[in-house]
Amino acid sequence: MDLILKGIVTGFILSIMVGPVFFVLLETSIRKGVKAAIAMDIGVLVSDIIYIIIAFVFYSQVAGLSKGHDNSLLRLIGGTLFLAYGIYNFFKKVKETKVNTKLDATTTAAGYVILGIKGLLLNLMNPLVIFYWFSVMTLGTGDTDDSNVKMVLYLVCILVTFFSIDLLKIFGAKKLRPLVTTKVLRALNRLIGIIFVGFAIVLIAQGIVGLVTK
Repeated sequence: MDLILKGIVTGFILSIMVGPVFFVLLETSIRKGVKAAIAMDIGVLVSDIIYIIIAFVFYSQVAGLSKGHDNSLLRLIGGTLFLAYGIYNFFKKVKETKVNTKLDATTTAAGYVILGIKGLLLNLMNPLVIFYWFSVMTLGTGDTDDSNVKMVLYLVCILVTFFSIDLLKIFGAKKLRPLVTTKVLRALNRLIGIIFVGFAIVLIAQGIVGLVTK
């Protein structure tokens, strides 16, 4: 239960991060409708799964450098990455982004596929997402023989939570749009930055303690 709750909370925190995908989903929902935005979000989800698989391979290789079940090295690396993300988000400048609300024609079946591919490519264009997911994985590291099973459960909880909240954003796009102001976005960035730095401090402290007491 602790791991499931951790996955849900992590998924919620990640879902309130504001980036290019957020605005594209918002605009697509308003202009082309809910189904079109969901098709695009599925593409984003698939790209996240691809990056998670790549990050997991990287994670497993680094884990192999640790003896037995000692995850100190993993926690230090993940904590450092979280620290970098946290500082970046806190000081990231927010640009005024306009969402086009002009309605388009009805989307065809082929159009839904194209939107899915667009969502896939939009997320794949940022290779740093691999390291981002690696740092998230360090939060779900376990010290038992079934740690891989628990990691999969943890990641599934994150993705389900993440996708569910994306659906809420899509369905409430028209009501959400007036709230997306520069001031609100700046506050969200700083909140995420502080949370990430908090994660970083915990992971780095755990890693240092693990190495010292090794």
